[in-house]
Amino acid sequence: MTSDGTHGESYERGIAIRKEVLGDAHVQKSLDAVSEFSRPIQELVTEYCWGEVWSRDGIDRATRSLLNLAMLTALNRMHEFAVHVRGAIHNGVTPAQIQEVLVQTAVYVGAPAALESFRVAERVLKEMDIDV
Repeated sequence: MTSDGTHGESYERGIAIRKEVLGDAHVQKSLDAVSEFSRPIQELVTEYCWGEVWSRDGIDRATRSLLNLAMLTALNRMHEFAVHVRGAIHNGVTPAQIQEVLVQTAVYVGAPAALESFRVAERVLKEMDIDV
């Protein structure tokens, strides 16, 4: 474990950060959908991704959001990408910053991936009533 405390503490920290970034409703919907089969991965993601990595002081949440958008574009994980567009906005990232990250991904990971991310980001931003 990378921080002081117990697994339970890092899990609870992870739930709190997840809710701050993604919103209470999204997190509750995810938790309600957990099956006994998927419970281990949900607990691991909550504890380590959110409770350990997202709680680190080294970079701010807006930067973490922008990094996630670039990585999810590279991996072509559009469901998670859409979730993290919403999270990025909650973390203070602007549509212009999202646009810049996606332009850069076109050069480094390919135009098809960037084009799809632009489509998804635009849809999500419109759903959030944000001018694009």
